[in-house]
Amino acid sequence: MTNLKRCAPAPADLEGGLASLRVDCARMVPHWAAPDRFTPLPVSPSLIHGVTVPSASARLLDAMSDYGD
Repeated sequence: MTNLKRCAPAPADLEGGLASLRVDCARMVPHWAAPDRFTPLPVSPSLIHGVTVPSASARLLDAMSDYGD
């Protein structure tokens, strides 16, 4: 099904700065739907199993100086 409803494009103020960005975001708030908040249920430790890392990924991380040097 084709949506024939067209909206005028919002003017882009690329040189605006933070104040302009805040105005643009405030204008878009009605278009965004926030998801319902949910509380994740705790997971039993018996259901948590190890993490499997492919050997190629492990070698890549091992070669990085930030990991394991």
